[in-house]
Amino acid sequence: MEFESLRARMVERLVDEGYILTENVRRAFEAVPRERFVPSEYRARSYVDMPLPIGEGQTISAPSMVAIMLEVSDLSEGLNTLEIGAGSGYNACLIAQIVGDDHLVTIERIHTVYMQAKENLKRCSKVVDVVHGDGTEGWPAKAPYDRIIITAAAPDLPKPLKEQLKVGGKLIAPVGKTAGFQTLTVAIKQPDGSFKEKRFGACAFVPLIGTYGF
Repeated sequence: MEFESLRARMVERLVDEGYILTENVRRAFEAVPRERFVPSEYRARSYVDMPLPIGEGQTISAPSMVAIMLEVSDLSEGLNTLEIGAGSGYNACLIAQIVGDDHLVTIERIHTVYMQAKENLKRCSKVVDVVHGDGTEGWPAKAPYDRIIITAAAPDLPKPLKEQLKVGGKLIAPVGKTAGFQTLTVAIKQPDGSFKEKRFGACAFVPLIGTYGF
């Protein structure tokens, strides 16, 4: 299949439909081959705007949802970033294209999925630190972070992640008490340690599992 032309058409569609708004997000989508992060049996659907299974009940999100999360995350080069939920590694590779080499840690709790992400990210053109562990506990070794992005549904914003965020930093997560419906939330850390929240509409993600998850 001509994946390059399919990728180019997908990017143009995401721009035309208002999902991609900034040049750095557009360049990231143009640079990262989604088909390399999709299981072989679903590869023909790599550029269809839909989530796809990656095993163990997990999914790679629809490109439009990925674009929305990247845009609300307000990423730029050099930002120290933590991703909770590596999945197949696609979103991590996109983030790394924007923030640059060695500025991203991504955590995955399911070992087989972690191994998949680690292998896939070897083919990413950027250096990404891939960790196996409970993402709800964060990763203190490289804290504090400018951005923390949770790619699973959280019942609340996990306390350790709030503590590992810099003042002025942003914590991005789908937040909701029930499975199947969440609100995409951006929480900005204030100088007094409180958080100012902005909400960007409804979404649906697999649940965040761990000490501070479901």
